[in-house]
Amino acid sequence: MRAGIVVFPGINRERDMAIALERSAGSKPRMIWHRDTDLSGLDLIVIPGGFSYGDYLRCGAMAAQSPVMRAIRDHAERGGYVLGVCNGFQILAEAGMLPGALLRNASLRFLSMDCQLRVERADTAYTSQYQRGAVFRAPMAHGDGNFFADDETLDRLEGEGLVAFRYATPDGRVTPAANPNGSARGIAGIFSPNLKVLGLMPHPEDLVDPLMGGTDGKPLFDSIMAAA
Repeated sequence: MRAGIVVFPGINRERDMAIALERSAGSKPRMIWHRDTDLSGLDLIVIPGGFSYGDYLRCGAMAAQSPVMRAIRDHAERGGYVLGVCNGFQILAEAGMLPGALLRNASLRFLSMDCQLRVERADTAYTSQYQRGAVFRAPMAHGDGNFFADDETLDRLEGEGLVAFRYATPDGRVTPAANPNGSARGIAGIFSPNLKVLGLMPHPEDLVDPLMGGTDGKPLFDSIMAAA
């Protein structure tokens, strides 16, 4: 699968993401400056984490207006894959490509810590190398990761099987204590209706090699490459 990573001013996780993709694909992804709208030849577009435009206005609000986002929208409408992690998830929500919003953490503090994620379905291009209900560790680093949507939207996400991951205890229970940012219904990541667009707040790309402290996140990237 040919991948490209979008770079906005203030993004700082593009190298981490490139390492994760290269570990699974065996080839380096293309770096795409946010003013470049040529996505030809790419199957997967990744919007990594960081602080695009310094998180002014709302996290992701300015990046959502960048020229590349129209091209990414067109790519998704053609059935291409799009992955947004942390700030990338915020940008996808601000661009209207995923529903809901990422609000200030319930603690009103920046959270830099590990969390546990439960896999809600294992029949997608992003999760096929996990088992449904499996729990894996992922680092989080955000101040605005509190996923919010109205009840109708939340019911639709759950009813259509569009919840990708939830914050959980190591044994898979979804509890308030396991949900550090206060996200509605413990939701940590969601899919688009065609399952080709995924947004999630924690950083699986930071656990893809034993030298990083573990490989819990590698199955996500192996899944993407298997989908090719």
